[in-house]
Amino acid sequence: MKFRLTLLILCLFQIKIQAQDFQTVHENAILVDTHNDALSKVVLDGFDLGKNLKGKTHTDLDRLKKGGVDVQIFSIFCDQTFGPGKAYAYANREIDSLYSLAARNPEKMQIVKNPSDLSHALKNHKLAAMMGVEGGHMIEDNLSNLEKFYQRGVRYMTLTWNNSTSWASSAKDESSPNSLLKEKGLSPFGKQIVRKMNELGMLVDLSHVGEQTFWDAIHLSTKPILVSHSCVYKICPVFRNLKDDQILAVGKNGGVIQVNFFSGFIDSTYLPRFNEFMKIHQSEMDSLTRKNVQEYAIMDYFSNKYPNETEALKPPLSKLLDHIDYIVKLIGVDHVGLGSDFDGINSSPRTLDDVSTFPLITKALMERGYTENQIDKILGGNFIRVFKANSPK
Repeated sequence: MKFRLTLLILCLFQIKIQAQDFQTVHENAILVDTHNDALSKVVLDGFDLGKNLKGKTHTDLDRLKKGGVDVQIFSIFCDQTFGPGKAYAYANREIDSLYSLAARNPEKMQIVKNPSDLSHALKNHKLAAMMGVEGGHMIEDNLSNLEKFYQRGVRYMTLTWNNSTSWASSAKDESSPNSLLKEKGLSPFGKQIVRKMNELGMLVDLSHVGEQTFWDAIHLSTKPILVSHSCVYKICPVFRNLKDDQILAVGKNGGVIQVNFFSGFIDSTYLPRFNEFMKIHQSEMDSLTRKNVQEYAIMDYFSNKYPNETEALKPPLSKLLDHIDYIVKLIGVDHVGLGSDFDGINSSPRTLDDVSTFPLITKALMERGYTENQIDKILGGNFIRVFKANSPK
């Protein structure tokens, strides 16, 4: 009996040590999340990320701290319905909202524009807040607007969102049989934009872009590229994910792929199961479609209205780790990171509920045998390397 009691105590002690170990590894690493859409919630819904928003958003400043997030790149986003004369102005409204948040919370966060700013924020234990424009339509075909974004602190631009621009084709349009695209890839002006981004020190982000745009851009770029929130096509064959030859090209370029947390990009069974769920609610779906509600907004609607049903559709966290493993095995541990898409997605792996749950990824990586040095790279070191490589000397 005494032996069994001693064995039980040793087992409980070992479990406690392991729990402490993953927390320690997580706290010692610099965690970078390259894609978060919370600013859209701020502007559209009037939320203040400086307040407790649990149950309303995936993100607020206190939960970022709890999750050990050191560097958060906030997405500057509007969709294709914001046409010329509106998109650039709306993007600046979101940028204004981040500057206002930083001004209200100087003890918690700092706007970061260069590696020196980043070092200062980390040294002072503040959230390093950065920005990425998600969709080239927001420059409204104007190089001057691109330069102004850079001056305001934008450090990456996704060449397209789901919609193509006049100068670059998107993955959604390139893969759609009903697409009205006349040409795929980058136009001469699109190539000029990539060169200008290299010159400025703005990372070229190839999430969302079509295959031809991807190849045109990666062959043209003289700097390591970013894929801010995408996953592996071989595991989950959807238009937003990268095929093996694309992954290999990112490795050769010296870039980094930041894996997206959206269930539909992680688990190949999720979208078919979600579509079956949608059929049950077809009348509601038809009503929203007639009102021209965007696809991503429709998915948000159903997730909010039927939380128990949609929760049951979520994949396990292990599915996300499978994408990290795949990229590591194909091109090495120096080319993968995290781009959550929190507050831009309505379904993430079970237990990965919001920004406070990032430590669970570190725990899962340790359980798969990754070393502390490898975890440091995945959590943020790889992005920081690419950020420094793009920064003007």
